[in-house]
Amino acid sequence: MVAIGTWNLENLFQPDNDAGPTSGSAYQAKLEALAATITHLAPDVLAVQEIGDPEAVDDLLAQLDGDWHSALADPDGRGIRVGVLSRLPLGEVEQVTDFPDRLAPVQVDDDGTTIAAMGRPALRVRLHAGNTDIDVISCHLKSKLLTFPGGRFNPRDEHDRARYTAYALHRRAPEATAVRAHVTELLDNHGQERAVVVAGDLNDEPEAATTQLLHGPPGSEIGTEGFDRPDKGDGQRLWNLASLIPDDQRFSRVYRGRGELIDHLLLSHALINLVATVTTGDTHVPSITDQPTERRNEPGSDHRPVLARINTT
Repeated sequence: MVAIGTWNLENLFQPDNDAGPTSGSAYQAKLEALAATITHLAPDVLAVQEIGDPEAVDDLLAQLDGDWHSALADPDGRGIRVGVLSRLPLGEVEQVTDFPDRLAPVQVDDDGTTIAAMGRPALRVRLHAGNTDIDVISCHLKSKLLTFPGGRFNPRDEHDRARYTAYALHRRAPEATAVRAHVTELLDNHGQERAVVVAGDLNDEPEAATTQLLHGPPGSEIGTEGFDRPDKGDGQRLWNLASLIPDDQRFSRVYRGRGELIDHLLLSHALINLVATVTTGDTHVPSITDQPTERRNEPGSDHRPVLARINTT
């Protein structure tokens, strides 16, 4: 059995970074809280998001028992990146960056700035669990948190809010498309034999279009009549494990008092029937607002992890 999870670690920076805790003691408290959750859930492989300093990963791994391996992608403009932490040795490692062919650059602000690549590169690693090679893609799509000109987190008016909401969607949709295109190439219509996991903070809930886009061919979703019926789409499909999470755990963030499931695990056909359990654990997370600096010195993370145990052979 292999346990694969995803967790947004919420701005894991060292104290000497402007985005990190303001004291060494606050930083140590954050590391200890993160390590306690990882130890409790005992993942073999953990896709992580919002990694700042690479050295902070070393500090976190030093809090954990046993030998761990890590790989990190390049950072975005804010200095955060995705990565993978693993008890299992990591084989192939590559970044997923560019939008696929024929997808034009998209506008992302009032100045007409366009982008043709993911704001935060995704990271693919290959590892060996039992007799199974598994490709894990860690990703962090454009945040639902809106940033306005001048670094503001509040709009001047509703015109401002509507435009920048559209710009965020302009980014999140092609970023999801870039990940999906990479999955399509990895599976090459052989998803029945090729094990692929997309793990990350998708910044939207299971029914959102950007999340659904990652599934590939429609049909056969968990809980539908077509789930147990093989068809030609199985070679390219991904299945979201959201509906397998117990009802009282089916959230990974609390925003303004409302639980949201925005962190996801999606598996190819080779793995979907091997899933034993899926959980977000029992980690308490606070309700957050649109002011990200409020939690700068708080321990732990404002996200819950999502973890699946898979009966690989």
